[in-house]
Amino acid sequence: MLNNWDKSFELVIKSEGGFTNDQNDPGNRMPDGRQGCTIWGCTQKTWEAYVGHQVTQDDMRKLTKEDVKPLYKKEYWDKVSGDSLPVGIDYLLFDFGINAGPKTSVKTLQKALKLSDDGVLGPNTMLAVKTADPIALAKKFGSEKIHHYENLPTYPRYGKGWLARVAQVEKVAIEMIGA
Repeated sequence: MLNNWDKSFELVIKSEGGFTNDQNDPGNRMPDGRQGCTIWGCTQKTWEAYVGHQVTQDDMRKLTKEDVKPLYKKEYWDKVSGDSLPVGIDYLLFDFGINAGPKTSVKTLQKALKLSDDGVLGPNTMLAVKTADPIALAKKFGSEKIHHYENLPTYPRYGKGWLARVAQVEKVAIEMIGA
């Protein structure tokens, strides 16, 4: 629900951390060949698309979490229908949407619910979410995320961190559900 937006945003920012320009991270590869970077989990490519012009790595370093908050709301929270989801499930989808994209996050939810995974959070998916045991769903979503990561070519390099984040996000989501 909407009242979970600010808390979810703060948790994601804490998980994402500050500036990085690791060129082994596909998220830091710019389509035009420039070296890209990430701050607060926001890639330079995503920020440029949001603001409508190119930016430098110095521009990126200056971004505050408050600068990226409207982008995260519009491009991730809203695209996974965060305001319509149960507390805890909203955070799961939002967090994974930032890492893997909103459509992949919704597809992962649909796989966890054993539905057709079209990436659209339509009425059938929403009904399944709202009638599912939320704690069991959170755990199954975490399992599906692990499966997603294990199939990425960058898993050997980043897998340990991803798995730690899956566990932490799942733990917090279950705490939210139980609150």
